[in-house]
Amino acid sequence: MAKKQFKAESKRLLDLMINSIYTHREIFLREIISNASDAIDKLAYKALTDQNVGLTREDFRIRVTIDKDARTVTVSDNGIGMTREEMEENLGVIAHSGSFKFKSEMDKADDVDIIGQFGVGFYSAFMVSDQVTVISRAYGSDTAWKWESSGADGYTVSECEKDGVGTDVIMHIKPDAGEDRYSEFLETWRIRELIRKYSDYVRFPIRMDIEHTEYVETDEVDEQGNKKTKPVTHTEEETVNSMVPIWQRSKSEATDEACIAFYKERFHDSEDPVAVIRVNAEGLTSYRALLFIPAKAPYDFYSRDYKPGLALYSSGVMIMESCADLLPECFRFVRGVVDSPDLSLNISREILQHDRQLKTIAGNLENKVKAELMKLQSSDPEKYDTFWAAFGRQIKYGIVNEYGMKKDLLKDLLKFYSSNNEKLTTLAEYVSRMPEGQKYIYYAAADSLRTAAGLPQNEQVKAKGYELLYMTEDIDEFAVQMLYSYNDKELRSVSAGDLGLESEEEKKEQEETSDKARELLDFMKETLKDDVADVKLSKSLVSSAVCMSYEGEITLEMERYFRQMPGEAGEKIRARHVLELNPGHPAFASLTNAFENDRERAARIARVLCDQAKLLAGLPVEDMGAYTEAVCALI
Repeated sequence: MAKKQFKAESKRLLDLMINSIYTHREIFLREIISNASDAIDKLAYKALTDQNVGLTREDFRIRVTIDKDARTVTVSDNGIGMTREEMEENLGVIAHSGSFKFKSEMDKADDVDIIGQFGVGFYSAFMVSDQVTVISRAYGSDTAWKWESSGADGYTVSECEKDGVGTDVIMHIKPDAGEDRYSEFLETWRIRELIRKYSDYVRFPIRMDIEHTEYVETDEVDEQGNKKTKPVTHTEEETVNSMVPIWQRSKSEATDEACIAFYKERFHDSEDPVAVIRVNAEGLTSYRALLFIPAKAPYDFYSRDYKPGLALYSSGVMIMESCADLLPECFRFVRGVVDSPDLSLNISREILQHDRQLKTIAGNLENKVKAELMKLQSSDPEKYDTFWAAFGRQIKYGIVNEYGMKKDLLKDLLKFYSSNNEKLTTLAEYVSRMPEGQKYIYYAAADSLRTAAGLPQNEQVKAKGYELLYMTEDIDEFAVQMLYSYNDKELRSVSAGDLGLESEEEKKEQEETSDKARELLDFMKETLKDDVADVKLSKSLVSSAVCMSYEGEITLEMERYFRQMPGEAGEKIRARHVLELNPGHPAFASLTNAFENDRERAARIARVLCDQAKLLAGLPVEDMGAYTEAVCALI
């Protein structure tokens, strides 16, 4: 029998597919089972109009058989089968697909899923096999045909015998070689594991012979007079796939409780999620999704080891375990699955093309997650606070990432502690409570709630009866700087200097006072030139003597963040410090008196006030010894 050569660049192309396109050998079984499912779909479709088929949906099945002695794995179906011509066309031409041709000829309104559309999945069998035999008998034919190949060298086609229509794909598994342990694919548990991982939701039953061992009594007795038992092994054919995924079921068929149980098992979480999101979208891009918002962050959530993304299926066949492109980085905490028959896949089925359908799904899911979180925020604040405790930082990172691209999506989700009751509040709630005439949303940033609440700069805002937001995480001020405003209300730090709270008369009076103290302020600026960019009289202090504010884009909180970074970068990034003095405080009177009568004492007071302002701002005092000595000298 003459061996025929593959068309389509022969050996080089087949080698490329086996060694490069597919990166995980285990997916070979997924591909062969998908082809079997396609073949059954075609015959099931034909049965709708051809009564001679004589099969109902319940009659269709896929069978996987393992023969360890022969080193073969066989996948059999009772689908449409292939004629000799179809074998030549479908198996002899790499990258030709009968399924794709069939689907293109179908009426789009018919409910038939065809998984394999690209004609190369079959050749993944050669990743684990050194010989593949296909025996097939087409529906309506009395003749069966056998296709055999050992790889890129070519193939043969010959007539053979086969009972009934359908196809058997017989894969002779390669011998083990070094670290390549091909024999694992001859183990029943491993094959069943792969079916459940990749093909659990193929909608036809996948049957296997499964061994069961039970212990039965014998006539023998032990020393205590008890009858001995012996193991008896028997084999039963079982369906090893679920067929109908939970996300394909209606809400009446799959309750929230059932979905939560699925979530806990699938994602190994002991706690209920705070929200379950179901999506059933039909239109230009059809898909179903079942998403979950966890109640707590996984232990590795903020590490490089964490793998974000949703499990992606195409007509019940898993394509990717974690497809990160289906959700934005800010929602990386969401877990779940997406199943669509409309996604365009490349020839490997392992890497998704960034096509229109994928982007459409991703955009829709992003909006669904936002809507669910907003619903949770209003209908169940306690659950939302549970979510916020776990993933609030991620939302803030989302605002900062990609130059604020997602800030409009995320701004309504933010929550900060409020000076009203030191409980979490949203920006929308803050704005709704703003009295008439308040221009800005005021906030105080520090490394703890207690420190933020105690900042001396808060005094002027509180004196006006205005609410303050307390920000206590490193990321907070970066997020606020990126956000800049909310509902046309600028967010302003109490440490920013000008809080916009003075009347024109008050401003004029402050300018006159500053002019009178100009010589003293210049003296302090010269004395403290290594520590401050400016010294001025404060507009915000009421009872405190001193505080530290800043000029420019780098805030004091940002400086504290960068100081924690190792290396020169953390040392170089500093805020422009502005020392503010309260002209009504006794300390200012003492400073003024010393300036007029004892400049050396005035310099010590200036140094002490500057270091006190640093301590209040959470900044380090470079020389604590000198600070202590100056305090003692003044006492």
